[in-house]
Amino acid sequence: MEAFQQLVRPLPQNFSAAIFIVLHIPMDFESMLPRILSRAGALPATHALDGESIRHGHIYVAPPDRHLMLEEGMVRVKRGPRENRHRPAIDPLFRTAARVYGPRVLGVVMSGQLDDGAAGLRVIRSRGGTAIVQDPADAQSSQMPQSALQYGGADHVLPASEIGPCLVQLVAKCAGGPMKKSASSSERPDSAENNRGVASPEEGEGTPSTFTCPDCHGILWEMREGDLVRFRCRVGHAFTINTLAEEQETSVENALWAAMRALDEKSALSRRLAENTTAAGMAERLHEQAETDRTHADLIRNMLFGEDKPRTVQTG
Repeated sequence: MEAFQQLVRPLPQNFSAAIFIVLHIPMDFESMLPRILSRAGALPATHALDGESIRHGHIYVAPPDRHLMLEEGMVRVKRGPRENRHRPAIDPLFRTAARVYGPRVLGVVMSGQLDDGAAGLRVIRSRGGTAIVQDPADAQSSQMPQSALQYGGADHVLPASEIGPCLVQLVAKCAGGPMKKSASSSERPDSAENNRGVASPEEGEGTPSTFTCPDCHGILWEMREGDLVRFRCRVGHAFTINTLAEEQETSVENALWAAMRALDEKSALSRRLAENTTAAGMAERLHEQAETDRTHADLIRNMLFGEDKPRTVQTG
């Protein structure tokens, strides 16, 4: 939040560009960012509304649980599939801005975790736009700036306090010109939609991978852009390889918790059945099954809690 305030503070009231900001926030979080940014500088800030016109000298903030994207002269706010574990995500904004406005786009990546924005920054530079990255040493969380530098590259690497003045200088060089479309804006639509209608994995954009989407469990297509490896499923969920690894780790942990719970319940049910049966042989087998299930549950519990020894339970 402090870095955003530092960015907007130097921007003059007659700033000849529009500012679009994406902050990773929980879907049920009441965002106060527009109010904070409006107080921090001379430019008014509001949550973006779907279909509203783009105006110079205005700050548009992505609302919670909505992607912020651009069309020619217009803001689009849509729910859409999560990208890099987030909605809103940075990559959809960068990607659509580059597709529509090409060299007139200034992309800025600031403090944050993992690598959202790196792929979009690469697209901006490929369309002739300018990339600015906060100096990782100046960032509260350096992962996003470092990933942006590694995979997207940058034309300027600056502390947060110098990014605003840099934007003023860059915008002044092209002030007064119309908001032209990118020369490449007639290309096929955003790649998030490109795999929706394919009849076989081989028809999709990218190479079919052996991995499934952590969100919808569909096939993931692998796309390589230089050193950057990304994955996208049929419905549009997107992950960098680092984000996918994080998601898979979460999925495995959730599966282990579910398995431990199921084994504990099965063990308890077997004991209950043993207590209610009159057949001696059946009761013994049920007790053995209960002990086996409890042992397996304890093995999973030790994995989850990082314990070296099985727990012991004293009764009586």
